[in-house]
Amino acid sequence: MRTVAIANQKGGCGKTTVSINLAACLAREGRRTLLVDMDPQGHCALGLAVPEEQIELSIADVLRSATSNNPVDITRTIWQITANFDLSPSTTALSEFEMQVGSAGDAEDRLAAALSTVSDKYDFAIVDCPPHIGLLTRNALRAAGEVIIPVDTGYFSLQGLTKQLETIEAIRAGREEPLEIRVLANLYDVRTKLGREILNELKRKFEPLMCHSFINFNTKLREGASFGQPITEYDPGSMGFRDFVRLARELIAAGGPDLIPTTLLRQADDLAAKAERLLATSKPLFGKNGVNGNGNGNGTQAVSTPEQVQEKIDQIYGVRNTAEGVLFVTEAPNATRVSVAGDFNNWSPESTPMIPNGDGSCFRAMLPLAPGRYRYRYVIDGRWTRDPYNDLCEANPFGDVDSVVEVH
Repeated sequence: MRTVAIANQKGGCGKTTVSINLAACLAREGRRTLLVDMDPQGHCALGLAVPEEQIELSIADVLRSATSNNPVDITRTIWQITANFDLSPSTTALSEFEMQVGSAGDAEDRLAAALSTVSDKYDFAIVDCPPHIGLLTRNALRAAGEVIIPVDTGYFSLQGLTKQLETIEAIRAGREEPLEIRVLANLYDVRTKLGREILNELKRKFEPLMCHSFINFNTKLREGASFGQPITEYDPGSMGFRDFVRLARELIAAGGPDLIPTTLLRQADDLAAKAERLLATSKPLFGKNGVNGNGNGNGTQAVSTPEQVQEKIDQIYGVRNTAEGVLFVTEAPNATRVSVAGDFNNWSPESTPMIPNGDGSCFRAMLPLAPGRYRYRYVIDGRWTRDPYNDLCEANPFGDVDSVVEVH
């Protein structure tokens, strides 16, 4: 599990917006992601519509009880936000942590110990730090292997960044493990001369540390937070969504080939298992009345070739024109909600939910579409994906690929 701290001495909603939307976009890219709120203000829960009065256990309980006879496991604090996206929230009780355990010998290592218990359950842990360097931030930096410093492209940003880098460098010097530092230009407004000058100055002074991605000023990000939704849910067609997807992919790519996502490995295992099941059922799938491929009628099952297996898959899944309309069929085992969004419904997943079959592994939708060419994507438990069974596709402006169906 890669642990990434989001730290900014200015704090405020800008830092938390980065934490929430980066975590949401990592989850959308198929990475199991845990967002840990180490800020006593509890803005992560607020920005994800988790009511504080319903939070029975928080990260404060985990940290305070670490050496007690009845420690609180971090899994007991977790709220599921969307598929692959969990939150361990904080409350104002976290502000008392430094006073309560500041003299303990393990005071700076408690978050790292808590996260180690779930390291096999997540690909990423995003830690939202408080706006000052204290015991809580030191816990986050001791647990993290990477730190991202969001810097607003405003007048005082350069001076504040220099001071924060000095502080983090001092903490890094006392660590045995490496700590990767990244600087993220945030709330960039290309329309202003000051914004362009500050971005250029950031690149000039801190180029080795700068993320290639940057976050443009976008009102949709603030609107999403006010509605308690990450940008992946509130407006996946916005510039803010595009920026955070790009940042998430940059972070994923920085892991190198040794960090092949476990999601892909699981998908490969699933495909292998499905191929085995299809081969095992070759008699009812490819034979007629139990007659094998040689037509000997003795009940002996013929061994299906890979081409036959693929032909059967193509017959079941994909998109095709029918007399009743366009039929969309996809496979999404264990999914809770699957929908199709595209040009035909203004890219609104809520407009076109897909109906599951009996075992919930296959979802379908029939749409009466007028003749034309339509782009579309599936939305599986909040994760947008192209149709893996349709080879007709095209790149979209957000760096992704949309599937395409032509209705005749």
